[in-house]
Amino acid sequence: MRSRWALRVGRAFDGARFRPGGATVVVEGERVVGVEEASFALPGDVPVTDVAGTLLPGLVDCHVHLVGSGSFPGTPGSLEWAGGAAADAVDAVVVASLREQVAAGVTTVRDLGDVAYRALSHRGRHAEGLPRVVAAGPPVTTPQGHCWFLGGAVDVHDPGALDRAVAERVERGVDLVKVMASGGFLTPGSDQLGAQFEAAHLRRLVDRAHAAGLRVVAHSHSVVGAEVALAAGVDGIEHFTCLAPGGAHAPEALLDRVAAADVTVCPTLGNDPSRFPPVSAMPPHILQMLERLGISDRDEHFARVAAGSLRLREHGIRVVSGLDAGAMPAKPHGHLWRSVAELVRGGWPVDEALATATSVAAADCGVEAGRLAAGRLADLLVVDGDVAADVTALSRPSAVWVGGVAVMQ
Repeated sequence: MRSRWALRVGRAFDGARFRPGGATVVVEGERVVGVEEASFALPGDVPVTDVAGTLLPGLVDCHVHLVGSGSFPGTPGSLEWAGGAAADAVDAVVVASLREQVAAGVTTVRDLGDVAYRALSHRGRHAEGLPRVVAAGPPVTTPQGHCWFLGGAVDVHDPGALDRAVAERVERGVDLVKVMASGGFLTPGSDQLGAQFEAAHLRRLVDRAHAAGLRVVAHSHSVVGAEVALAAGVDGIEHFTCLAPGGAHAPEALLDRVAAADVTVCPTLGNDPSRFPPVSAMPPHILQMLERLGISDRDEHFARVAAGSLRLREHGIRVVSGLDAGAMPAKPHGHLWRSVAELVRGGWPVDEALATATSVAAADCGVEAGRLAAGRLADLLVVDGDVAADVTALSRPSAVWVGGVAVMQ
C-alpha cells in the first residue's frame, strides 16, 4: 500500500484562488488525495511537513524550445544551432533545459519548436524528477520561412505536402501541431508583418490535424498572420503580438473574434533584460524591423505590451503563460515567473495571472495538474515569500515535487 504524506503551509494558491486558511495537502503516490485548511488535524500515521512561504501547483510553461539554450551560439538565439547539431548534442541540451525548468518550479513544459522530434523522446521522464513534456515536433513552416532550419518546411504548391506533414507528426506521436502563420525575428528574410500561408492552405492543415485528434497552435507576430490563423480555425495563437506598420496593437474586432472562437492566446511575455545584447550588436534585420515598427525604446515597448495584455482579459480571451524559453538568451529556461510578473505589471489581478501558468495552462496542455485538488497530479511548488503581495516571489523556489517525487526540498 502506498504511504500518505502531507504538506502544511500558511499561504497557498490552489490554481484558481488564494486560500485564506492556508492549506494541508495530502499526497498518496503521484496524486493529491486531499486538500484542507492548514489547521486541519490529520491522523497520527500521516507524516506532515510544515513549510514556510507559499505553496502552489507546479508551474506550466506553455511555450518552450527545449533544443535551444542561451549557452550555445546563435543569431540571436540558439535554435539555428540545433538545426544542424548532432542528435546526442541536442539531447544533452534538452536534458539541461528540463533540469533548469524543474529547478525553477516548472513541472510541465509545452515544446513548440523541436528538431528531428528529439524532445518527444524525453516525454515520460517525470519519474526521474524532470518536467512533463507536451511536444509538437518541428513547426510547420514555408521554405526559408520562420525557423525553416528546424526541418518543418513544406511547399504549399505541392497539393499533398500539408497532408504528409500532418501524417508524419501523427506517426511520430506528437501531442499537438505548431505552424508558423507569420515570419519571426529569428529568421532573416521572413516577414514579421505578413502571413506565411494563405487561409485555405492553413485550413487544410488544421482540418487534417483535427481529424487526427490534434490541436493546432499558430505562431503569429502580425495582425495579418493572426487573421489568417483565426480564419483557418486554429486552437491557439502564440505571441499574438499584432504587429503592423507603426507598432503593436490588436484591433478590437480581432480580439472579439478570438474570444468568440474560444482560441487560446499565449502572449510569451517576459525576458531577462540583462541578457539582451546592446543595440549596436543586434543583427541588421532586427534593427531594420524595429525602425519599421517605430520602436526606439525597448523598455517602453515592453511596458506597452504588458499593458496591452489587459485587453485580452477584458475581452474574455483565454490566456496562458509561456516565456518562449530557449529561443534566445534573453528568454532562458526556468524564467516563466517573468511571464506572470508581466501580466501583473500590465494590470492583471495576481490570482488570475497565476492561473495562466497553473490551472488554465494545465487544462490547455491536457495535463491533470495545475490545481491543489484531490485527484490531481502532485506537482507542487513552494516559494520563499508571499506571492499574493509580491509576485516575484515565484523566482525563489524552495521545494519542488513532480508526481509526488521530491526534486528539490
